[in-house]
Amino acid sequence: MKILCYGIQESEKAIFLTENKKYNNELIFTNELLNHENIKNLPANTDAVILFVNCLADKKNLEYFKTKGVKYVVTRTVGLDHIDLKAATDLKYKIGRVPSYSPTAVASLAFSFGTELLRRTGWMTYQLKQLNFKIDENMFAKEFKNSTIGIIGTGRIGYETAKYWHGTGAKVLGYDPYENEQAKQILEYTSVDKILKEADLISLHIPYIKGENDNYVNDEFISKMNNFSSLVNVSRAALVDHDAIRRAIKSNKLYGYAADVFIDESKFINNKFSEMDAKKINANAVDLINLYPRVLLSPHVGYFTDEAVKNMAEISFLNLSELEKTGTCQTAAN
Repeated sequence: MKILCYGIQESEKAIFLTENKKYNNELIFTNELLNHENIKNLPANTDAVILFVNCLADKKNLEYFKTKGVKYVVTRTVGLDHIDLKAATDLKYKIGRVPSYSPTAVASLAFSFGTELLRRTGWMTYQLKQLNFKIDENMFAKEFKNSTIGIIGTGRIGYETAKYWHGTGAKVLGYDPYENEQAKQILEYTSVDKILKEADLISLHIPYIKGENDNYVNDEFISKMNNFSSLVNVSRAALVDHDAIRRAIKSNKLYGYAADVFIDESKFINNKFSEMDAKKINANAVDLINLYPRVLLSPHVGYFTDEAVKNMAEISFLNLSELEKTGTCQTAAN
């Protein structure tokens, strides 16, 4: 099978090649994410494509794949918001996905963001980079063992994040409509309102459902948060009203915000811009970035670990093998 793999970084290639040995597919790698322009670069006789987050698999692109003889479309992601599933179904594409990969990959990023915000290391090192050696109030920190951490969403990633925080001696509060019995050993389940009132840092781990929880974190949510607390979001950008975040940080209602996701990220990722050009894409996102070091953003790289990429590759190749043999796969999303 000839497979085009989108959004592949150099360090991922060896992992994909190793996982492909049992299937002996012909792999073609591109660092680009699928859009309306680069789809025209589809190699002749491509049998399948492996999509990645922020690939634009809308009706137009899926129809193009069909006309060019692409038989199978899978994604190496948990989320599916980059794919028009109705169009895929109409075109007889069964979309295989990766229902889960190393939860500690994303959890460790959430935890590292949180430790930097709580211990103020970003602020400290940034001041010294400016050759400012004055000790100021933003450097004062609570020790982790004296802190309260709120975990909203205690699925696989939220649970692993809670385990990291529990290991520091922090008090961990959790909320999830579906309580995890295993998580009860390391956190106390409570209401969202209690978390907002008591937590020094909140880590967000809930799925985004379009039209249902857009801007879940908004002015009202933030107004209930503990003063000068911080928020970490490694879920989806649409869950957070970024204007509300900017206002809260500038007014010192919040100390900081860290996220692996942001609005219009697909237009930014894998590119480098001048500030002027970046503002043409999304001035609000640039304004948020410019609040560093009290705002910490990364380019959607929570997945970017050896184990997580291995999981993505092995499940994607298994999905394609099952699709070729049976017309469907265990992880089919439609």
